[in-house]
Amino acid sequence: MHIEPGLLAQSKLLFAAGAAAVVFVPYVPTLLKNPTLWLRTALASVFFSLFMQGFHMQAGPSELHFVGAMPIYLAFGFIPTLFAFGFGLLLQGTLFEPQDLVHLAVNTLSLTVPLIALHYTLGRKLKEVTITTLLKLDGAYYAGVVVMVGFWLTQTEVATPWSGWAVFASSYIPFVVAEPLFTFAVLWMLQRFVQTRVGAVCFAVQPKLKTGIA
Repeated sequence: MHIEPGLLAQSKLLFAAGAAAVVFVPYVPTLLKNPTLWLRTALASVFFSLFMQGFHMQAGPSELHFVGAMPIYLAFGFIPTLFAFGFGLLLQGTLFEPQDLVHLAVNTLSLTVPLIALHYTLGRKLKEVTITTLLKLDGAYYAGVVVMVGFWLTQTEVATPWSGWAVFASSYIPFVVAEPLFTFAVLWMLQRFVQTRVGAVCFAVQPKLKTGIA
């Protein structure tokens, strides 16, 4: 979901920075008023950065990363995950990929806009977690990421063939299939821990886990 440096003009980067500010500003008061959210955001940022750095490869005109969006979203909650995407990309860029800092706002929007759309549709209605619901969540989220990357590719200074975007889009299919199993395993392992005092502070309340695929 990274847009490579040099593809977008300065005016587009300024637009992305302004749009990112518009996305985050409404949630800043909620974050600042709740120290528990600070901790969850910090933890989510670290896990997200590790996931991103742990697996990444070139895929068409962009990069394919293991985002781990659903395990982070369901383990830490919406607002920590939202800010973790921004802070995590900043952390990853500062420590590992400084050239990506140029497109920090662009890449942040590619992850946060689909998250917001998911949260206010499927996410808020989630009462229990099954493999089937996780497949729906992952499918919807990564479809949003792919659309966002496609949007940015239409704004580049260099024409990008749609076949390249299709290669990137199809590369996410294995993640949509495999990540629900990873997410379910993470939530299962956290079930007992979130019932402790420390666990309740570090992690959001989990939706009920249900075995099976229905």
